[in-house]
Amino acid sequence: MHSSLDDEQLSASSADTGALPVDLSLIVPCFNEEGNVEAFYREAVQTFDEAHVSIELVFVDDGSRDATLARLREVAADADGSVPVQVISFSRNFGKESAIYAGMKAARGRTLCLIDADLQQPPALALSMFDYLRTHPGTDVVAAYQDVRNEGKVVAWLKRSFYKWFNRVTDHIEIPENMSDFRVFRRSVAEALLSLPETYRFSKGLFAWVGFRTHAVPYTPRERNSGTSKWTVRALFKYAFVGMMAFSTWPLKVVKWFGAVVSLASFAYLLYVIIVDYLIIGTAVPGYATLVSLMLLFGGIEMIALGVIGDYLARGYIEEKRRPLYIVRERIESDMPDGSGERQ
Repeated sequence: MHSSLDDEQLSASSADTGALPVDLSLIVPCFNEEGNVEAFYREAVQTFDEAHVSIELVFVDDGSRDATLARLREVAADADGSVPVQVISFSRNFGKESAIYAGMKAARGRTLCLIDADLQQPPALALSMFDYLRTHPGTDVVAAYQDVRNEGKVVAWLKRSFYKWFNRVTDHIEIPENMSDFRVFRRSVAEALLSLPETYRFSKGLFAWVGFRTHAVPYTPRERNSGTSKWTVRALFKYAFVGMMAFSTWPLKVVKWFGAVVSLASFAYLLYVIIVDYLIIGTAVPGYATLVSLMLLFGGIEMIALGVIGDYLARGYIEEKRRPLYIVRERIESDMPDGSGERQ
């Protein structure tokens, strides 16, 4: 039996935010998912309708280059009035993090869910996570992690290594290994995330930073319904670098200690040359080769240090501009339960 989720508390929260009287908002970032969005819509509606859980679907088209937006228009046009559908289309590709932010900002449900459109993350599991959340008042977030990874050994090893390394070098936060963005969480968590204004967003780290009580559940991703994964090795490295720069000053500390070690080693070598080679052994010290080598060594160290500092300064420069995370080109809403609708 599907009981209400903290009805009095959620009703008050919904009144404050202008939320629709729906139990759950499914936020679905989409980038080149033309073969998936209609199948996802049908499965999500059927799954939650059978469980008598009211939902809305918030699709965020992240500047897709295929027919994703056209398919989303059809989904919104054909949507049953009992299941509100929002479609937010960006003016270009701003990235999944921006799509997640836009979806959370637009969502009007009592609770929210982040889920992919490719059906690797099944709506049935989202329902199970929602059930757990509403039957456990002490839990704020239910997050899914992959217990089995269907990918190459090298990629799997790189991901495991990243989580271990990330948790060691970041301050005061920890991300469980293989944790995904697939989550169901209360509106209070969404409001906390929306209050964080940074441009370089790393959702896994942001969820860890805002805290709240989180329950982790294992899942095995299904095969993609259509298309191929957008996460290449290069994209994963870039995403990992963004996360590290956003939550750690470790590179600056490494440069500082590396510089200290090199300075001590150079001073020790200088003492050795003067005392041992010159004064004791009496060897004539050749100067040109040593001088050139030291210049190149210290020049390289300085460039590395300046590059690390430059990365942090560049991010501060971008953040200071306060550019929006995304620009909406088109917004579509299906008929609401009250008969209203919107096209922009």
